[in-house]
Amino acid sequence: MLNAGDTAPDFALPTANMELVRLSDLLAEHHVVLYFFNKDHTPGGIAEAVEFSDRVEAFASHQARIVGVSLDDCLEHEAFREEQGIEFDLLSDADGEVSRAYHALRQWQAHGVVRYGIERSTFVIDRDSVIRHAFYHVSPKGHAAQILTLVQTLG
Repeated sequence: MLNAGDTAPDFALPTANMELVRLSDLLAEHHVVLYFFNKDHTPGGIAEAVEFSDRVEAFASHQARIVGVSLDDCLEHEAFREEQGIEFDLLSDADGEVSRAYHALRQWQAHGVVRYGIERSTFVIDRDSVIRHAFYHVSPKGHAAQILTLVQTLG
């Protein structure tokens, strides 16, 4: 697991619009709230995305940018953003490489079949690429407000 004080692993992933986003480029101008969620169109995924989206301007006022990551593909993300009115980038980690780097990918076995999914996790990363806060096993309800409070202390 990654912890506060660790260096955030850099990555490049496509947005819903299939534009490549690199963490190091975002950090050149913003703190980053990077959150991993299991799937688009699920109750938890909707709740968390909408709560973060409702606070986009508040995060921006503290020089922070929100980025959501799941294993969903770009087309699924685009439909989800439009359907829910999400106002920040959702990135596709289809091969799970970035989710693994952040220890957000979990594996389980059911009926002899190995499956993979995202463990809901959030990282507050400062402009120096340092993880200031790391949360695993996140409950989506009220989480965005909690993260906003932490971002307000980054300066």
